[in-house]
Amino acid sequence: MEQPEKDRLTDALFDRELISGEQRITIKAYHSLGIFSLRNELSFLLYTAVLLFTSGIGILIYQNIDSIGHMAILALILVMTGICFYFCFKKAPTFRWEETFFESPTYDYLVLLATILSCIFIGYVQVQYEPFGPGIGVMTLLSAAAALFSGYYFDNRSALSIGVTGLIAFVGITITPRAVIDNNMYTTDAQTYTGIALAGLLAFWAEYAWRKNLKKHFRLVFDTFALHLAGLCCIKGMFEPYWFAMVPILAGACFYFYRKSHEVNAISLFVFALVYGYIGVNILMAKFIEATEFYEFFTVLTILAPVYFIASIFLFIKLIKRFNQQSDDRD
Repeated sequence: MEQPEKDRLTDALFDRELISGEQRITIKAYHSLGIFSLRNELSFLLYTAVLLFTSGIGILIYQNIDSIGHMAILALILVMTGICFYFCFKKAPTFRWEETFFESPTYDYLVLLATILSCIFIGYVQVQYEPFGPGIGVMTLLSAAAALFSGYYFDNRSALSIGVTGLIAFVGITITPRAVIDNNMYTTDAQTYTGIALAGLLAFWAEYAWRKNLKKHFRLVFDTFALHLAGLCCIKGMFEPYWFAMVPILAGACFYFYRKSHEVNAISLFVFALVYGYIGVNILMAKFIEATEFYEFFTVLTILAPVYFIASIFLFIKLIKRFNQQSDDRD
């Protein structure tokens, strides 16, 4: 009978003399009890509840806007936001640069709810009354600032992600899956360079905060956004007139995050650094064939395409296995 994975890991720790024989027996006895944690399931339900609640508010407003009135709706959202933040501030631990936790993880989702409601309130006020002038630029920036404050003060990754998404939206870029598939992330060529600059700023802040020990655990959040923003903007930029400028930027970004993935042991950065690099290489090959009019090579490449893609998948899987093996060795 095959030995369970947890027992194999326990034996590996014992073989490396990281645990004693008594600890080994205790760990195996604990594993044999079959105890499992419901934390992930409960967290998922709480997260779903927050999304359903905020979605329900939106539907309620849409269906009853004429009978309720704008001021009443704004007052209701403001009161709910204030109540949520009241309990968040009341239960939050003292702010520290290191990672902090609420006494109960439920309050993390209350922070998320308060953040979403505050963004809804700011957006509603701007759309209805335009206190910040025409457009949504200032509104987006204020929403991002509120979310970033909540993320840092309450040590909440979800609020932080909303804040970074707001910064990206502020420069006019949408990186949702639908926008990427429809090639509708932004409308002007200049936004390519704006997006790349913002990606560089996010990567710089992640490194700077890490060195200053300011919420070091947020590093992966900033690096993930920076990688996707740089990769998508560079790939889109390779279809614009000054596409050749994107080649060294994309190569540099992929190399940087490839190295960073090993440094922070993040397989997500590793995988997407390879994916964006692979897409960039294929686009570059297509442009080379188009520029040189070497269509005979294109014909040969079409014939060999199945072999090329199978070899690419095989190499991709091999690199991931190697990364996981190196991660286990570092652990």
